[in-house]
This record gives sequence, C-alpha cells and structure tokens, in this order.
Amino acid sequence: MLQQLKILISGGGTGGHIFPAIAIARALEQMKPGTEILFVGALGRMEMDLVPKAGYRIEGLDISGISRKKLYKNFSLPVKLLRSISKSKQIIARFQPNVVVGVGGYASGPALWAAVRKKIPALIQEQNSYPGITNRILAKYVDKICVAYTGMEQYFPAKKIVVTGNPVRQEIADLKNKRKEALDYFQLKENGFTMLIVGGSLGAGTINKSISKSLESLAQHNIGLIWQTGKGYYARAQEEAKKFPAVKVYDFISRMDYAYAAADAVVSRAGAITLSELCAAGLPSILVPSPNVAEDHQTKNAMKIAGCKGALVISDDKAEAELGNAILKLAGDDLLRTALGKNVSGLAVKDPAARIAKEVIELSGIK
Repeated sequence: MLQQLKILISGGGTGGHIFPAIAIARALEQMKPGTEILFVGALGRMEMDLVPKAGYRIEGLDISGISRKKLYKNFSLPVKLLRSISKSKQIIARFQPNVVVGVGGYASGPALWAAVRKKIPALIQEQNSYPGITNRILAKYVDKICVAYTGMEQYFPAKKIVVTGNPVRQEIADLKNKRKEALDYFQLKENGFTMLIVGGSLGAGTINKSISKSLESLAQHNIGLIWQTGKGYYARAQEEAKKFPAVKVYDFISRMDYAYAAADAVVSRAGAITLSELCAAGLPSILVPSPNVAEDHQTKNAMKIAGCKGALVISDDKAEAELGNAILKLAGDDLLRTALGKNVSGLAVKDPAARIAKEVIELSGIK
C-alpha cells in the first residue's frame, strides 16, 4: 500500500504569501494525487478566508508581527510566540506531516520552529531578494531553502539553497488570448490604453493618493485605469472616479489574470510575488517600493528588476510629485514599454511551483 503524503504549509498575512502557498499545494496534488495538505495561518489575517475558498483546511495561530507605530502592542509578542509554538507542536502531533513548508508571514516561524524541534523535514520558500530575520535564523535548522533570486549565499547556507523562482497562479502564467475577454470583464475599450494600479492585496496609501492627484491629467490623455485600492481607500476612490468612465475602481481584484491581460502597463508596489507575476506576464511597470516593510526589502526587490532594465522605480517619498508624469511618459513611449516588457519577461522562471513541489516530495522520502 502506497504511503500518503501529508504536507503542512505555514504562513500568510498578505496575498504575496498566500497565493504562492496555494500554488505549491496545487503542484503537490498534481505530482502526488491524494496528497493531504493542511495550512497554518495567523488568526484574523486574510489566509483564514482565502485558503478555505481555495479548498484547503487551515488552522489559526494567535500571532502577529512587530508594531513599529504602536510600541505598546509589542509587549504581548513573547507570550503570543510561545503559545503559537506550543499550538504548532499540537497541530503537528495531530496531523503528522511528512514535511513542513514555510512561505513567510507571521505563522511561518512558529510552525517551522516546532517542526525542526520535532526533527520533521522542513523547507523555507523565500520570496524576496533580501530575507527577513526569521528566515535567516531558521535557515540554520531547516533542510532546504527555495529562493527566487541568485546570490542568496550571503544570507543562507549555500548547500541548502535551490533556485526555483517564485510560484505564481497558473491563470497568470498563461494569459494568451485573454485580452478581449479581460477588457469586456472590466468594461474597457479595445483601442484604449489601460494602466493597472495595484498596491498589493491590502492597497497602498501613497500610490492611491498619487493616482487621485493625477486622475484629471490621465483622463485628458485617454488613459484608462484598473485601480485596486484596498478596502481603506475604496469609498474615496469610487467617489473621485465617478466622472471618469474609463477609471474602474476595486477594493480587491479576484481575477488578476484578467487585470494583467487587460493592462498595457502596471503601477505597483514591489512585493516579491507581484514582481514574479509581472515577469510571468511580461508587463512593463513603474514600481513604488513600500518603505514600511522589514529591512526595506521591497526597494531591494525593485532594484534587482530595475538593474536588468525591466522596470522604472520611483521612491515612495517622491511618488505623489512624480508618479502621474511617469505614467504619462510610459503610456506615450511604445519603445520603452516594449523594452521593459521584453527584459522583465526574460527574468521569468518556468514552473516554479512544480520545482518547489519536487523538492518537498524529495524531502518526504516518499516515492
């Protein structure tokens, strides 16, 4: 009788952690039909909603990150961390996984630590060009580290590193022949220029404010927008966009494959998974890295892409003054868009989710 593969996948917090985790789960099921998968996330975070919608079970830990604005909130962190490690041990004892995979986010650390303490094979999927402190600490103890960028030996033990790329949703990896369907979905014209505005799954205040200031000039140049604002800015953006028929406002876009297929160019933060999606889609972009992330890793991500001439970069503190004009410049320069799209497309890695799934299966020891 064949032994069933059981995999625990931990992490979340943003779409940039959750969607790769789901892509890895799907790849595991394709390569090993009958694989049982359990997710571990952070209570109150979006994975507790998105993972069940994708058809998987999830258990939640009462864990949060360091608050840089409200320092008093950090006093409870040591207790939360210890409780989360304890609960992770209980989940692992009950589920008996063959391998534990950490994709980043608050819940990833406690689950991985509990796994290595129980001598269960563990794998980190590091999405960024500059890893956070939790993964740098855990790197000494886990068995493998799947990375998206070369040159990660300065942070991780070289013998554990496998360059796999970042997993992207399958529907985004294949956008062929979707443009007309996508434009219909967003009620946009075939012959117009469309800019996709995204600030990550939770929105981005600086990008939203910059777009608000530029709506009039963008409309004058016949530039349509697919604008994902996040929930906090949605009502304001809806009101501002009322007089601009070609500006479509969403708090969250569930069909990101259509958003990419409809777009001629993108304005975005520089989260690792968003950048991997831009590579897969081959889209020119203007990146506005978030300054509110650990170790300023988004700037490092963006500069990796810009260094290959695959994107334009505007710092967060200059975005309100410069972003509108940068959009107009990119929209009006066909040669620049073509060059950026070609260069960023060349950075895409084929089948990253399958590569990671292969490493997970090898770690399990199950044939």
